[in-house]
Amino acid sequence: MSDLDAYRDQARAWLDTMAPKYGRDARRGMSEVDSLAMGREFQALKYEAGYAGINWPKEIGGQGLTHLHKITYDGLEMNYGMPTVFFGISLGMPVPILMRFGMGENKEHFPWVKERVIKALRGEEIWCQLFSEPAGGSDLAGLRTKAEPDGNGWRMTGQKIWTSWAQYCDYGVIVVRTDPNVEKHKGLTYFWVDMKAKGVDVRPIKLAGGDSHVNEVFFDDVRLEDSQRMSPVGGGFGVALATLMIERYIATDSGGFGPHLDVFTDLVKGLDLNGQPALKDARVRQQIARNHAMRAGLDSITSRAFQMLQAGMEPGPEGSLQKLVAVRSRQKLSELAMDLQGNLGLHFDPHAYVKEDWGASWLNAPTGRIAGGSDEVLLNTIAERILGLPQDHRPDKGVAFNQIPA
Repeated sequence: MSDLDAYRDQARAWLDTMAPKYGRDARRGMSEVDSLAMGREFQALKYEAGYAGINWPKEIGGQGLTHLHKITYDGLEMNYGMPTVFFGISLGMPVPILMRFGMGENKEHFPWVKERVIKALRGEEIWCQLFSEPAGGSDLAGLRTKAEPDGNGWRMTGQKIWTSWAQYCDYGVIVVRTDPNVEKHKGLTYFWVDMKAKGVDVRPIKLAGGDSHVNEVFFDDVRLEDSQRMSPVGGGFGVALATLMIERYIATDSGGFGPHLDVFTDLVKGLDLNGQPALKDARVRQQIARNHAMRAGLDSITSRAFQMLQAGMEPGPEGSLQKLVAVRSRQKLSELAMDLQGNLGLHFDPHAYVKEDWGASWLNAPTGRIAGGSDEVLLNTIAERILGLPQDHRPDKGVAFNQIPA
């Protein structure tokens, strides 16, 4: 038995002991607030057991294992439906970026950064990512939230939107405009922000599926110390791209965070189509085969990316392909599952789990197609950075941001 096989068996045995209290079935019908409290408990136990920060360096609170160990554990945990959704973005993007850039130009900040990392791993603190804006769409460089010099710090004013779990967050990472007199990509700076600071106003947004995990966040003359700056002044776009590079792989799985393909095959086994079992229909079988092949291909892209990380390399833009195809296919498969059920497919349970219920999966899929980059942005990335096609004409190229018509 390999070390990885032994690790998998050990992790599965530990998860089996946790599932009766913290698993999906144990929490059915539980309120969001109570589920968050259970999530914090589970995250602390997870850290103590050595399953949080698996592939992060030991010197900053991680376990010092490989990316393959992390993939192994995450694949197992997903099957149990543990209450970790509140921490997915926090530990997936902002905290890794904090580890990489959080000390800014002052290495003396290391103890503070390490404390934040450990508290995040234990579920005691949650971080959010403040990028999207109402007027910016998917054009990150077009953002208008601004930070102006104020003594030895900055004053920030503006609005962000679609910020996941901001209502529960302690800190966030944010990119803002610090110089409107240069090209839009060059006038941005990256900071971390205290979400409890004076002038920060978080307002949840109710989505079509009934939940409110995303928010609009307003900043009214919020004070930022220069020690909160994570990039050179005007160099925020590069750190933002590093964040988005992570997000392309974190933001989805090969099923687009919808039901597993086995859930679809289990459904059609009990359905008839034109007087015969639906599973014998060639069109249904074709969709199962196409989805299986597609998901296997996407899993290979993700596996390759993690192996590149393990080898000390940066994963490429292929994550855009992963995210684009996975969520699109989830929406189409969910629609097919509903159609095959006829009138029964119209039943909607607002408390259903999106990985188990086709109606909930279909209704929430459009959100997934926007989060982490819209389809149009991903298609541009694929065209330019994977296929090598020329860029679209951009009339704002070489123009100072304050000269671009609003």
